[in-house]
Amino acid sequence: MIESKHWFRTVFQLKGSVIPSILGRTTVCGLFGVLISAFAYFKYPVALPTLASLIPNIVLGLLLVFRTNTAYERFWEGRKLWGMIVNTIRNLARHMWIVIPVKQPDDREGKVAALKLLIAFAIATKQHLRQEPLDADVEKLIAPAKFRKLQTMNHPPLEIAFWIGDYLQHQYSYQHFDSYQLTAMQNLLNSLVDCLGGCERILKTPMPLAYSIHLKQLLLLYCLSLPFQTVGQLGWWTGVVVALISFTLFGIEEIGIEIENPFGHDANDLPLDTICATMLRNIEDLMTLTPGMDSSFGENLEDTDSPLIRINTKSV
Repeated sequence: MIESKHWFRTVFQLKGSVIPSILGRTTVCGLFGVLISAFAYFKYPVALPTLASLIPNIVLGLLLVFRTNTAYERFWEGRKLWGMIVNTIRNLARHMWIVIPVKQPDDREGKVAALKLLIAFAIATKQHLRQEPLDADVEKLIAPAKFRKLQTMNHPPLEIAFWIGDYLQHQYSYQHFDSYQLTAMQNLLNSLVDCLGGCERILKTPMPLAYSIHLKQLLLLYCLSLPFQTVGQLGWWTGVVVALISFTLFGIEEIGIEIENPFGHDANDLPLDTICATMLRNIEDLMTLTPGMDSSFGENLEDTDSPLIRINTKSV
């Protein structure tokens, strides 16, 4: 809806576009076209239409399409993994908040700390993927001793996952829930670790270097051969046309480069900061509820006029 309402504003928008990245190489190709036009103007034999068969358009097009599709697959896979992280954290938090009872005054504080660990896991995963050190966003969610411990670890998200699993195991040993509930919550925790591994797979599996080099070489050869192919028909317009074609081709390649690692800070990367902030708000809202007290279901059962009571009475 935003793009449809501000179509022309989007067309000329620089923030989030690849124009700043490709402007230099596009300008070079355009100026090279002007230079060839000048040679042609002074009757130098620079018109070589036979170069049109140097790199067939279909070959270059297929390479660019494959490059872009592969990059978008990585982007979309990253988005699906983070969507799964969001859903799994919500489900696990809901299970923990409802199932684990509060028998002692410290039990609620323990549950709150465990739920905050879930958000700390998400934020630590984000910073791990960005190869950044842990910051105040994690520090305010966990105890100072645990934060100091995390700063010495090579893989903070895994350490946080261990703490969550250890908390669940302790609650099970206190017989606060049964083995089926423990298995369900451990499976959710395993899903979080699986999503972390999937994100690491995207991060640590870049496009093959040989493929990237070869595509760049073909693009450069194609754009530099264009003036020789078109100067005979276009004359002084050669530089403008070459610049436009170069802008299109370099832009498609740069879009693939921009989105192949979707976990950074660029405008075209996933909004991980927003996703983590949303999860934090969800968990904070959940912690304002009291299991068994905020639901009106129990109150309805106590009402003798309730349809549920009437149905049960008739069946008896």
